[in-house]
Amino acid sequence: MPRNSSIDHIRIVLTTLVILHHTAIVYGGSGGWYWRQETDGSNPLLLLFNAVNQSFFMGFFFLLAGYYTPQSFDRKGARRFLADRFLRLGLPLVVYFFILSPMTIALARTSGGHPFWSGWWLMARRGKFEPGPLWFAESLLIFALAYAAWRACRPGRFAEISHIPGPATLALAAVAVGLASFLIRLAVPTGKLILWLQLGYFPPYVLLFVFGCKAARNQVLERVTLANAKPWAVVSVAMLVLLPIVIATRGGHGAFNGGWSWNAVIYALWDPLIAWGIILTLLWSFRTYWAGENRLTVWLARRAYGAYIVHPPVVVALSLCAREWATPPLVKFAVVGLAACAGSFVTASGVLLIPGTRRIV
Repeated sequence: MPRNSSIDHIRIVLTTLVILHHTAIVYGGSGGWYWRQETDGSNPLLLLFNAVNQSFFMGFFFLLAGYYTPQSFDRKGARRFLADRFLRLGLPLVVYFFILSPMTIALARTSGGHPFWSGWWLMARRGKFEPGPLWFAESLLIFALAYAAWRACRPGRFAEISHIPGPATLALAAVAVGLASFLIRLAVPTGKLILWLQLGYFPPYVLLFVFGCKAARNQVLERVTLANAKPWAVVSVAMLVLLPIVIATRGGHGAFNGGWSWNAVIYALWDPLIAWGIILTLLWSFRTYWAGENRLTVWLARRAYGAYIVHPPVVVALSLCAREWATPPLVKFAVVGLAACAGSFVTASGVLLIPGTRRIV
């Protein structure tokens, strides 16, 4: 499959959103992060920003990962395919787990007066290891093993699709993964980790990865039309309006992150219902309006994966530098977030100067 500039541009935007998402948590968004200056969920705009991001951006990454999986497997065979996956996913995961994770925790602890260098070593000795955002690499390794096992059991081509499913099929898929998420969240609410994974968010991830695999050979993602995207864009806008209303009117009627409550049902269904429209609209609009590449976008696309890997210490360091700045949280979010995006891509550029890293990141 030839390289597609519009999909590269989507990867750049998704990586930028990941960085901004984690910066938003610092200043009043919702989610888990190494250090925050404002109370969790205290800023309604950043809370909504994070909720919308959570609904689609990691699922979109899984969709794109699945999209490029069949071609890679066919070209390399099972052994080389898995070896490449363990190199490109496993090695960054190990580096983050044992080096960047304790380093980022040590950075966050400097806000309490703890030293950084000795604190980094202390965190390592105490076993403060976790994959951070590289849970995505951990998940893709599991998905790659599952794909290779499937191909071993079912030799030949992975079952294909030739077009974007119609609105009714996509609606059924949204309801199915929403209900699956609700059922999983009865036992594993969002925010609870099993092997560092939030399983309550995984039904759409699995579906989108499988869809990407099935859509690859006919390049379905590169043929999304306005007719495919428009009805779901309307649904996404409706969901964007609905969530604040539900939070305002039903905030005291049960948890949204899991359990037997209508709030949990609504949130589980809300995720895919808003996600489908955003994903389809981005695929159509980027192919239509941002398909041409230039030197900057080529530079950014080459460093997007590296920026994703290194952004946590960059976000923490910059947000700590700005903590005494007396300005509203939204202004801090905008300034620190943009600086963190630039800093992460520049840091990734430095990582590429290390011998051997170009084959990995």
